[in-house]
Amino acid sequence: MQTLKQKISTLIEALPYIQKYHGKIVIIKYGGNAMVKQSLKKSVMTDIVLLKHVGLNPIIVHGGGPEVNKAMNKKGIKPKFVKGLRVTDKKTINIVEKVFEEINKDICKLIKKSGGKALSVSGRDHKLISVTQKSKELGYVGDIKKINPEIITSVIKENYIPVISPVGISKDNEAYNINADTAASALAIELEAEKLTILTDVEGVYEKGKLISQLTIRKAKKKIKKGVIKKGMIPKVEACIDAVRNGCNKAHLVNGIKKHSLLLEIFTDRGVGTEFVKNEKSLWF
Repeated sequence: MQTLKQKISTLIEALPYIQKYHGKIVIIKYGGNAMVKQSLKKSVMTDIVLLKHVGLNPIIVHGGGPEVNKAMNKKGIKPKFVKGLRVTDKKTINIVEKVFEEINKDICKLIKKSGGKALSVSGRDHKLISVTQKSKELGYVGDIKKINPEIITSVIKENYIPVISPVGISKDNEAYNINADTAASALAIELEAEKLTILTDVEGVYEKGKLISQLTIRKAKKKIKKGVIKKGMIPKVEACIDAVRNGCNKAHLVNGIKKHSLLLEIFTDRGVGTEFVKNEKSLWF
């Protein structure tokens, strides 16, 4: 009986959020070590299908850093990063595209097995993500200049879950690698998403061993400057900052390795991980 009461309480707690987010777009960046175990991937995709069935419009932007690293090592290419961004030459961008294609297909299959409908989309398709070169040092890494959302909005209208590979296209039709967090943020802004959630392999932002539950744009910038936020966490936090600064209501860093963390973040009063808001007026305390 106690277990039944707990389940009912959970559903009641979730109801206001289901109502609030009904019909709204939620961007979910899924990547890194959170994608390693197949059983965990299946759990995450089931949660995303649940979001779709209760009336939200989830959009997945996947990464694949560990898989790309493995593929590069097999080819005898040592991965190199500058401020969390992968240095990408012509051989590397070819590897990235092949790996992303495999990851995307796998995610779509898992969504289908969980009872949902998914459509694989590359940022190159219909020039969804137009880019220029970010820097000569980084090589084939794109700086997003324009998002053409028509293909995504049409996919959503057909009741599919878009699964997007973060590859951009330049004016001369060259493929460019894009940081998945940055791509997710740009899509959240262009599509006026209610929420951006970045699933990673840590709880969120830590300082002196303690999880920071909420950060404003100003405080997050300070923590980057002080070195509290560093390395691969910088692009993630900057993506969250950019999203909330430009109209996305809230952004979150959530531990995707923990089962159902996505649902806990969206459907519970206090959520999990680190939440990013525009200013102090948006805080819940």
